[in-house]
Amino acid sequence: MDWNEDIFVSWCWVLLQFHINMNHSAQIRSAKKEVSMIRIGMLTSGGDCQALNAAMRGVAKGLFNAGKEVELFGFLDGYKGLIYGKYKMLSPSDFSGILTKGGTILGSSRMPFKNMRDPDENGLDKVEAMKHNYYKLSLDCLVILGGNGTHKTANLLREEGLNVVTLPKTIDNDLWGTDMTFGFQSAVDIATQCIDQIHTTAASHGRVFIVEVMGHKVGYLTLNAGIAGGADIILIPEIPYDINKIIKAIQKRSERGSKFTILAVAEGAISKEVAALSKKEFKKYMADYKYPSVSYEIADKIKEKSGMEVRVTVPGHTQRGGSPDPYDRVFASRLGAEASKLILKGEYGYMVGYQNREVVKVPLQDVAGKLKMVDPDSTIIKEAKMLGISFGAVSYTHLTL
Repeated sequence: MDWNEDIFVSWCWVLLQFHINMNHSAQIRSAKKEVSMIRIGMLTSGGDCQALNAAMRGVAKGLFNAGKEVELFGFLDGYKGLIYGKYKMLSPSDFSGILTKGGTILGSSRMPFKNMRDPDENGLDKVEAMKHNYYKLSLDCLVILGGNGTHKTANLLREEGLNVVTLPKTIDNDLWGTDMTFGFQSAVDIATQCIDQIHTTAASHGRVFIVEVMGHKVGYLTLNAGIAGGADIILIPEIPYDINKIIKAIQKRSERGSKFTILAVAEGAISKEVAALSKKEFKKYMADYKYPSVSYEIADKIKEKSGMEVRVTVPGHTQRGGSPDPYDRVFASRLGAEASKLILKGEYGYMVGYQNREVVKVPLQDVAGKLKMVDPDSTIIKEAKMLGISFGAVSYTHLTL
């Protein structure tokens, strides 16, 4: 081999080593990128409400602004998307302009917890399907926004080994472990506006008006909207009512010169007679129930027993629709940001809650399956009675304050 051939071979060797080193460096960079990449799944489940988008935006911004590579998968229509692998990749632009937008950009659906272990119509194991899609996408965490039933399933997934962080969504404010849920304050605003607007027509015609407020099991929404809207009588599920005491309260107002009375009635309000029924008796009672809702039954009985003219107004789903109010925008954004912090720190298995005016993390197992109800002996009930509000039960003059 002459001198020129020697140089040629040496250069080939140098180039080969350079190529090997470059390829090795690229592999290292790729591996580092894989390690630093965070893959997050997100879904909204159950009934929609205001500030769902604001909360998701808070999570996303907290992750995207952390300086790490993030892949965010949005599962469509709640747990259905996770079960059947229906999702879309989300980028920062997807969260632009949604702070004030109601509903949910991912869609939602109701998947009762009691049916989660039952195979679907094609024999699919729903829990195993959710786990499969979680691992298929190599997710680091699943962010779930929802209410009571949603949190039961979220805790089930935690028990199955998935990394889960949840946020408390419900207009009912009935989730255990948090003083406030996002969507609640916006719903209070809407229900209050409805009561406000009923005042003028009730006064003009001298009628009894019933405004039916959402709240099937818990009365926080009705209680707060009723006080804010100046309702004279508030009926909630936690305090079974006596129809005779309701009529007595209306008559007492008439004797004082008031020409109208406004009742704020939770859709789950219940009479003392019905509250005393066994489960079997209650099931039969509901099977024969002739009224569209309890408000119409109360209206019918007031008219029957007193002869007074009664009207019923049902704002219905308007209470969970529209843009979130400023409080919920701030509140949901804070919860979302804290959720992103938990994810970045690798702290899973928590609901981001709110206690004593501070955002806190609450173990999921402490939340799932527990309902936060209005305490009939709470200070807000006592204070409402001091204002002269009737709950269709014990008069405030008999309370020990």
